[in-house]
Amino acid sequence: MPDEAYWATFFDPEAMLDRLLPDDGRAGDVVEFGCGYGSFTLPAARRVSGIVTALDIEPQMVVIVARKAEAGRVGNIRVAMRDFVAAGSGLADASQSHAMIYNLLHLEEPVALLREARRVLGEGGSLSVVHWRSDIATPRGPSLAIRPSPEQCRTWMAQAGFERIADVDLQDCSPYHFGLLGRM
Repeated sequence: MPDEAYWATFFDPEAMLDRLLPDDGRAGDVVEFGCGYGSFTLPAARRVSGIVTALDIEPQMVVIVARKAEAGRVGNIRVAMRDFVAAGSGLADASQSHAMIYNLLHLEEPVALLREARRVLGEGGSLSVVHWRSDIATPRGPSLAIRPSPEQCRTWMAQAGFERIADVDLQDCSPYHFGLLGRM
């Protein structure tokens, strides 16, 4: 991860979540795969009445998010260090109303991660996907050669069981990223 201040210059999390976290998901639990600095974790937790489970493989990211939640008095965040790619999320089937997968689908087995998100979502659940654009050079992000396109992500989401997949326009709040919203 880059320096947190530099990282924050790439997007406006509040504006992005206005578009990516559906109103019908406000009452339920949310899982975030790869919480990083908590850029989206805390704003998401302020929007929902349920628990936001923030997962990350990096111990220092888990500590940072836990400290931010405590300092901001945001009590509905559960942070866990977890290799969800290798071991799954650890969440029960159909226990979440929304899942967030941001800047991760360049992994080796993206469909497996999307299937894990699908598994934990309850009926009517939704998934938001954000990734670095593959059609332009960006100041950060993985190599252009391994970045998936929106079309590829839609295909993977459909393979994982998402039926209604829509583009989400993020250009004014995140010019380096694209967004997708999938529903069950």
